[in-house]
Amino acid sequence: MIVKYGGNAMKSLDLRRAVAREIAELRGEQAVVVVHGGGPVIERELAARQIASEFVGGLRVTSPEAMDVVEMALCQLNKQLSQDIGQAVGLMGRDSDLLRAEVLDPALGRVGRVTEVNAALLRTLVGAGLTPVVGCVAVGPDGDALNVNADTAAGAVAGALGEGIVFLTDVDGVYRAYPDPESRAARLTRAEVEEGIGAGWIAGGMIPKVRAALDALERGAPFATIASGMTAGVLAKAARGEAGTRIVP
Repeated sequence: MIVKYGGNAMKSLDLRRAVAREIAELRGEQAVVVVHGGGPVIERELAARQIASEFVGGLRVTSPEAMDVVEMALCQLNKQLSQDIGQAVGLMGRDSDLLRAEVLDPALGRVGRVTEVNAALLRTLVGAGLTPVVGCVAVGPDGDALNVNADTAAGAVAGALGEGIVFLTDVDGVYRAYPDPESRAARLTRAEVEEGIGAGWIAGGMIPKVRAALDALERGAPFATIASGMTAGVLAKAARGEAGTRIVP
């Protein structure tokens, strides 16, 4: 299974380490590949260098100067998360061409969309009993780094491996009548998601989350679950379909 671990769910060091322990425990039941973002860490490092942040459509405009900082920040976080999980190997897109990407939009600078995943490398590591931990920096056509949205990178990995994915984020799932907890949808089809967007009960920041889930399905993942990474104990339940919202074709 693929676990996408979001930057906002990593803000607390204690929580990050608790979730890392859950990932390690889940490994006892099934093979796991982790794909992570790191927005708060990137923001901190850019601010320290007085590099302004700009977003268009939820994507960070990434100049070559900013790209250097993004890669540096994510590399450090990648190794720290691998250490937290234990028996894990931290990887970036440059490692054995793990992630190759195309430029998404020249106006966004060094921002890419994953076009190829070295699935054989991930399978080899998993087969050796290791957990691959993948940072969302890919290699562009020119051989230099591209900043990739972690949700779509995770979806590409899930599709390449043909495995389900859990998006750990800062919400408990998709609600039909937010914030009523009784309205959380345990399971939605692609058609129901599109209906929810059209009807307005899927709105705001939830739209890019469900779009990332649908993208994972489009690439070949059998399911995509949106669940909270802000509370300990959720991951195992989400993996069993007992927490969050599971989206299926």
